[in-house]
Amino acid sequence: MNTEDIEEGRRRWQDRYDKVRNDGMRRTTLSELEVEPVYGPPADQPYAGFERIGWPGEFPYTRGLYPTGYRGRAWTIRQFAGFGNAEQTNERYRMILAAGGGGLSVAFDMPTLMGRDSDDERSLGEVGHCGVAVDSAADMDVLFRDIPLGDVTTSMTISGPAVPAFCMYLVAAERQGVDIGTLNGTLQTDIYKEYIAQKEWLFAPEPHLRLIGDLMEYCAEKIPAYKPLSVSGYHIREAGATAAQELAYTLANGFGYVELGLSRGMDVDVFGPGLSFFFDAHVDFFEEIAKFRAARRIWARWMRDVYGAKTAKAQWLRFHTQTAGVSLTAQQPYNNVVRTAVEALAAVLGGTNSLHTNALDETLALPSAQAAEIALRTQQVLMEETGVAAVADPLGGSWYVEALTDRLEAEAEATFAKIRELGESSPHSIGPMTSGILRGIEDGWFTGEIAESAFRYQRAVEKGDKRVVGVNCHEGSVTGDLEIMRVSHEVERDQVAMLGKRRGARDQAAVNSALAAMRDVARGSGNLVPPMLAAARAEATLGEICDVLREEWGTYTEPARF
Repeated sequence: MNTEDIEEGRRRWQDRYDKVRNDGMRRTTLSELEVEPVYGPPADQPYAGFERIGWPGEFPYTRGLYPTGYRGRAWTIRQFAGFGNAEQTNERYRMILAAGGGGLSVAFDMPTLMGRDSDDERSLGEVGHCGVAVDSAADMDVLFRDIPLGDVTTSMTISGPAVPAFCMYLVAAERQGVDIGTLNGTLQTDIYKEYIAQKEWLFAPEPHLRLIGDLMEYCAEKIPAYKPLSVSGYHIREAGATAAQELAYTLANGFGYVELGLSRGMDVDVFGPGLSFFFDAHVDFFEEIAKFRAARRIWARWMRDVYGAKTAKAQWLRFHTQTAGVSLTAQQPYNNVVRTAVEALAAVLGGTNSLHTNALDETLALPSAQAAEIALRTQQVLMEETGVAAVADPLGGSWYVEALTDRLEAEAEATFAKIRELGESSPHSIGPMTSGILRGIEDGWFTGEIAESAFRYQRAVEKGDKRVVGVNCHEGSVTGDLEIMRVSHEVERDQVAMLGKRRGARDQAAVNSALAAMRDVARGSGNLVPPMLAAARAEATLGEICDVLREEWGTYTEPARF
């Protein structure tokens, strides 16, 4: 790009920056050297390929979505938490918010993630252990007690039974007196990554896609600020994928959901802004930064050129980041504080919109209150002390970072072509990327690719080619055992007893009527959110709602592969 074009871009950036900046503070280093909000090529020097890098807030958004970077607004500190029952988790949420957290992120227990009630025989021994138990809207009431849902953005990490859980959240907001049309937050809902990596589904893919489409339509019409989909690469990476695979599979899944919206006649500029993303921040510092920058650029280009999005908001890739749980070690666990800080810094330098930092003890148990506070303070040290929020995309123009960004983008594009090729033999009416994703799920292509990557990494660790401090090098330590948090068996006993009391106190005829109405809609083609919302208002349980759909749609068993 020649110097005239670069300077024209700089002027465009300055105009946008001047219109939206909301602080008049001078930003300086610790040595009182003033820093500019953004840096680019010198005014008199051309820069080949600068149109692929550009300026913050300008297509293709490689350097971030906003001209102000974090000067306009810092990333949201959104700590992922949930354990035991709703009352215990509510206490942790209020601690996080009081300590400076900017949003909530709900971790559900395994029975809830699988659409089972706490008194289901398949829930035995699992209630409250890897997250919070939520059986009905009454649990949501307790979970968010004294937390104004109209003012706090909430993310819920749940996919299989995401829609009934969302309906219970809406009921809790209604009971607080909140106009649900004003709610803002994110529901994960991403079923593709369940088949690819996490394995928490309820039905075959087609019924899940119907529910997701219903939710997209409902939110676009009724709750415009709410994001009904968080396309998740985190679980794909945690399963053993490489950075390039995480990037490619996640964006391909996102394109599949775009095709879903378009297949329903929705306007991409209306539903596009409701798609958000969730990435892993692993320990390879520069590769992660490049991954985030490449993701924004790829998404913007595909949304504009392939799917016809005309507005900037529909072209934006907004994403939440969580530091890599899989990078944490049980050996010398205090080293995990360092790993998490490095990963969090990569997410920030990559332009994340919100961030969760893992606690040092999460490889052993759910975080203790002390470990959760350290994780939260890690973000606050980065935000308040390091100066990394003063300049937008400070690594932009780095030969190494730009080369990595280009390399990851090229690998992703090659993977997209492969996925579309997979679908050529069995085209689906939703679209070509959807065809490839469904074929890749059924054939085990995604799981096979991830398994091979995980195997290569583990073999490298065992051979010593990949060094992990405390595991295969620098193994001597004075560190003793950690005091870890344990969830008492009484949590399950009390949750089951409470569920029984609520069942006995509710209007069973109203529950039966609501579930029957939902069944009728499930047999047809209507939107399932309204009857599901009515069932949640009547205190139908998560398991009861999901069981109605299981009876109608059946369940899904992954084909055996060798």
